[in-house]
Amino acid sequence: MTCHNLHPAPDLILVNPWIYDFAAFDLWAKPLGLLYIASYLRQAGFGIHLIDCLDIHHPKLKAYSSIPSPVRRRFGTGKFLRQKIPVPRVLADVKRSYCRYGIPVDLYREELAAVKEPAAIIMTSLMTYWYPGVHEAIRIAKEIHPDVPVIMGGIYAGLCYEHAKRAGADIVTVSREPESLLMILKERGIFASENRAGSAPHHFYPAFDLLHGIDYICIASSTGCPFRCQYCASHFLRPEFVQRKPEEVSAEIVYWHKTFGIRDFAFYDDALLISSETHIVPILQSLEKYWGSIRFHTPNAVHIKGISQKIANLMYRAGFKTIRLGLESYDISFHRVLDKKVAEGEFEQAVRYLFEAGFKNNEIGAYILMGLPDQPVESVRETVRLVDRAGVIPYLAEYSPLPHTELWDQAVKKSGYDLVSEPLFHNNTLIPCWDDSQKKEIPGLKSMVYEVRKRYAYKA
Repeated sequence: MTCHNLHPAPDLILVNPWIYDFAAFDLWAKPLGLLYIASYLRQAGFGIHLIDCLDIHHPKLKAYSSIPSPVRRRFGTGKFLRQKIPVPRVLADVKRSYCRYGIPVDLYREELAAVKEPAAIIMTSLMTYWYPGVHEAIRIAKEIHPDVPVIMGGIYAGLCYEHAKRAGADIVTVSREPESLLMILKERGIFASENRAGSAPHHFYPAFDLLHGIDYICIASSTGCPFRCQYCASHFLRPEFVQRKPEEVSAEIVYWHKTFGIRDFAFYDDALLISSETHIVPILQSLEKYWGSIRFHTPNAVHIKGISQKIANLMYRAGFKTIRLGLESYDISFHRVLDKKVAEGEFEQAVRYLFEAGFKNNEIGAYILMGLPDQPVESVRETVRLVDRAGVIPYLAEYSPLPHTELWDQAVKKSGYDLVSEPLFHNNTLIPCWDDSQKKEIPGLKSMVYEVRKRYAYKA
């Protein structure tokens, strides 16, 4: 008997492109949005082929013995593969090596060619100033599959839409929702196979299982952020702050731990500790039987106001190993104007709570923003001293001016670079909103930070 309902399942190629930059580090860096889309489209019935250009575990990398293996560190972090490439002309004054971070170009070509008749190629994008990697990945994809539509989305597409339209993609979308991508495919006459729908486990966890190796899992227990910090684009990219149900979050953590043996989990939340009694507290308490077997990290930083003695104790017992605090500046007037996140004395109190809970110096760090328009160098210097006195590790976070933030117009006015026309000038390596006299002070600031790290970083 002939079954007339069986049709070949359309194959989609999903691409996480290279990073092109002066520096890049895998600090629990995974394309979480793309992995959610992969999961959604797989559930819908598409065949999914994921190409992660930042893959350090690709089995065919053994054939590229001339490329040194990247150094890996504790908890799954480490360096990426990298190859030096010419510095873009507009950045020629920067006397640092410019690199393509990720797999060799030939391996990317091979991965594209392995999918004989893809229905579409879906490309994500991250930092605005990483766009050369996106443009190159699209160019090569069009070379291998000239008649296949390329759909591009992601952060760069959302923040620099007009510039992103030059990348060579057939469609540039600013939507963050997978349902809109399904509609784009349908408008192109690309429909999923009902016979393949639901063939994967029935959940919508990000498709980490499509990666060649899983060192850690990135968890988003919420999307968006209730704060409107003037230097951050979160509220533009995700206007609504939505927290997932605690039981859904803990179930996902248990799934990855029990099914794949994952121990390290990095929270991607912009506001992890908001409404803690109804969110992070029940999440961690429901995981009590796994305390000691799993570890948590907060690379995006947690809000200082959210750290009470109870929360510090719970985080310590639950297995948090990397605490990053969003201090930004010691200057209270800074917070009154730019983010309203910290009041006087709250940072010191939060650190005391963490120490009393049992955390060590080398497990706690504070992010310090540097390079903001009209920010005095002395303000940064004093913030480093404050963090030093508190006994934790300072991390300088160089400001990157971003379109659609409240500070954008001031950054454009202050910068000596053409931030509007060229996203490469958003690169935080340039410190684009400080003048030459301020930039001359940066080595001294970095030296201060290095001295503090020597004192605290490896204390038991």
